[in-house]
Amino acid sequence: MKIIIAGAGAVGTHLAKLLSRERHDITLIDANPERLESIGANFELLTICAPPSSIATLKQADVGDADLFIAVTPDEAHNMTCCMLASKLGATRTVARVDNYEYTREEHRDFFRTVGIDSVIYPEMLAGEEIIHNARHSWVRQWLEIQNGALLMLGVKVRRTATILDTPLRELCGPDAPYHVVAIKRRQETLIPHGNDVLEDGDVVYFMTTREYVPLIRELTGKQDYPEVRSLFIMGGGSTTEQALWNLPENMTAKVVERDVQRCEHLNEAIRHRHVLVLHGDGRDMDLLVDEGINHADAFLALTDNAEANILACLTAKRLGVRKTVALVENLDYIAMAESLDIGSIINKKTFAASHIYQMMLKADVTTMKTLTVANADVAEFVVKAGSRVTQHPVKDLSLPPTVTLGGLVRNGKGMLIGGMTTFQPGDTVVAFCLENSVKRLEKYFK
Repeated sequence: MKIIIAGAGAVGTHLAKLLSRERHDITLIDANPERLESIGANFELLTICAPPSSIATLKQADVGDADLFIAVTPDEAHNMTCCMLASKLGATRTVARVDNYEYTREEHRDFFRTVGIDSVIYPEMLAGEEIIHNARHSWVRQWLEIQNGALLMLGVKVRRTATILDTPLRELCGPDAPYHVVAIKRRQETLIPHGNDVLEDGDVVYFMTTREYVPLIRELTGKQDYPEVRSLFIMGGGSTTEQALWNLPENMTAKVVERDVQRCEHLNEAIRHRHVLVLHGDGRDMDLLVDEGINHADAFLALTDNAEANILACLTAKRLGVRKTVALVENLDYIAMAESLDIGSIINKKTFAASHIYQMMLKADVTTMKTLTVANADVAEFVVKAGSRVTQHPVKDLSLPPTVTLGGLVRNGKGMLIGGMTTFQPGDTVVAFCLENSVKRLEKYFK
């Protein structure tokens, strides 16, 4: 595919690196030469140092031949203008990053398509939804619901208290087991498990199961003593926090500490949730946090734009007795460090934006795709088509890539696990766990 990316900021460079590994024809446009210098030298792609909203620049990039045009500059107005121009000049599909929740609403999609914008993406909204999902369940690192909860994928860090350590997986996850271990994050490596593998202290284990067996997994992983989350303490009142608060359940309360007075006023006006209290102050002030009762909070969310401050704040919150912490870490280089410090769940907006856009490129019917920040892996939902390769043989005879495991499927609204003898039917939704950008390799089985 010929793909043009306007904007070499954090999201644009991350996307360019991800897509260039798959040998797509990538052109990255930015007016700042410093942003383009390092990525152009280290990856196989074309860089153009010029304003991406210039018609001359777009023609220089051969936008008329582009299969996909992605505008992810920091300015949403520029992004929308770029997409409109690219569409008029012949780009097949366009995607614009926006900063306004209103633009993501279903009723506005047809309008944007008429002006040349096929899709809009708001990373803060995606992150806000994920943050609340993770915060609600104090004992998991990742909680992913598939097809309205018909299947669940749980990422759990296991300790010595877990009863499933040091036992071969073939004994733990037999054909009749109500859960599958679909992946293991061990230190800096993510593993697709096999029958002889055993779980070790400190592993983040990814389970696929159905909702009725969540208590069993909680027991097996030794997490029964973790409290249910009812109260949140949030450091930072930016756009990500605002989107998280929009998803706050009625049975939870939240205190938000924000340094900017105008931002506090905006949150008070925008979020009229009766259980949200916005405080003006510095979230790094430990005396303030203690005075406001952080030691009684069930979960602490550090959601400022400063990754270092967020990591340190989560460490401090843990020392003050908070069991569940979530950190927004936008610098990808800090993620491994944050995970090694055991600060809890880690959220990165770039990975949400990248996986959302990457999903658009797949020719198979992929309904959802999420990148797991810590595991450096993707979870994709494929819809089975009549006559596709996966319908022709049981799973054990499909010769799937070694970097892929199929965890479960949803058939007629019911979730079920996948075994070697499972045969797929048209209309099934299949959940795949994919390492090393192998979603594209799996796609041919579902076309």
